[in-house]
Amino acid sequence: MPDWTHLPGLSPYLPTLAAMESHVEAMAAGRADEAIWLLEHPPLYTAGTSARAADLVDPGRFPVHETGRGGQYTYHGPGQRVVYCMIDVGARGRDVRCFVRALENWVIATLAEFNVKGEIRPGRVGVWVTRPDRPPNADGSPAEDKIAAIGVKLRRWISFHGLSINVEPDLSHFDGIIPCGIRDHGVTSLVDLGLPVTMADLDAALMATFPRFFPPEGGLHPDGRAPALCQT
Repeated sequence: MPDWTHLPGLSPYLPTLAAMESHVEAMAAGRADEAIWLLEHPPLYTAGTSARAADLVDPGRFPVHETGRGGQYTYHGPGQRVVYCMIDVGARGRDVRCFVRALENWVIATLAEFNVKGEIRPGRVGVWVTRPDRPPNADGSPAEDKIAAIGVKLRRWISFHGLSINVEPDLSHFDGIIPCGIRDHGVTSLVDLGLPVTMADLDAALMATFPRFFPPEGGLHPDGRAPALCQT
């Protein structure tokens, strides 16, 4: 099982990124174990490898950091749980698609601990919740908001970066970007959904559900069941 670490306070982005990359190098050299870091950042935007300049609406609002993870622009800030996942994907089957599915389903299972139904949408990165309390979209489909983002990078089959789940961030801070390049949907959080969930509550749920998808004996259970080939 990975080593779990809670980083206190607000972790500055660049030193944390450097520490994460150092840990990945140590893992590749056989000097460190898999690790999960739970933290919060001060308000900032990050640009993934597919970020488009037009999606940075307010470039002067918060610091902007280019990063090597996949995806586009995202926001990190207080009240959002950032989960950096340093996982040996090589030792767990070398299937990147299965790994990403395991991350997605881990988030969905964690949200289910609070009776929130998270879902994946084709063509839209992250985890989404429907909002029946809001007017439907122009095409009649239900309104949906994003509650979690996923963006990873692999180096020598070891993952880093990871995911973020909105607990109680200032949702107006997302206004400075087009999150993940998606213009027609909003952003929500557990507290915005009316749930008095604390960061400690979420951390406990993350730790409880993790072994369903990343078993201690190794491998991946991308759908939370017995190991199998990852299906489309």
